Amino acid sequence: QVQLVESGGGLVQAGGSLRLSCAASGTIFGINAMGWYRQSPGKQRELVARISRDGRTNYADSVQGRFTISRDNTKNTVYLQMNSLKPEDTAVYYCARIHPIHGPDYWGRGTQVTVSS
Repeated sequence: QVQLVESGGGLVQAGGSLRLSCAASGTIFGINAMGWYRQSPGKQRELVARISRDGRTNYADSVQGRFTISRDNTKNTVYLQMNSLKPEDTAVYYCARIHPIHGPDYWGRGTQVTVSS
């Protein structure tokens, strides 16, 4: 079965950086789009960044210019480089496989990112 395991979260001061990683197994990684989502208390889960199988990227307006999504198909891993972090970036960040028809269909368990002011 498909497994996604996130890592790299933590506590950082505003203006700092973190790099999240998501290791995938049980799927042919290179043929799927992948995405990073986040959810903070009392809010709906939202798409942060998406990368297609051929490397095209999309970002939420709130992170455009600060976050970069990338993938290494040889390592079955997708990354999220987060720079200039703000307190409002505090959330649990989830990695997801994105099915071309059904949307996100497999999720990791999430990694906490906390940005202090």
